[in-house]
Amino acid sequence: MDMKNMREYMGWLYYQYLLITGIYVLEPWEQSVFNTVLFTMVAMVIYTSYVFVPIHVRLALEFFSELTRGRPESTVALMN
Repeated sequence: MDMKNMREYMGWLYYQYLLITGIYVLEPWEQSVFNTVLFTMVAMVIYTSYVFVPIHVRLALEFFSELTRGRPESTVALMN
């Protein structure tokens, strides 16, 4: 794909974004405020997912690995 087609495609994607979100009816300063808030929210979701999801996945794996491990039901069984 050459640069002209890529530029046209990116312009078409941006136009679709304007139409889908409905921000084409806003003034330019309102569009920039909306885009800033949207970008900030997406960035926070990505950062939170990057920081906290691996911790929760590790804890869940530890929990379920303990459930599947063959442990005796009580310590009395170990003494017999």
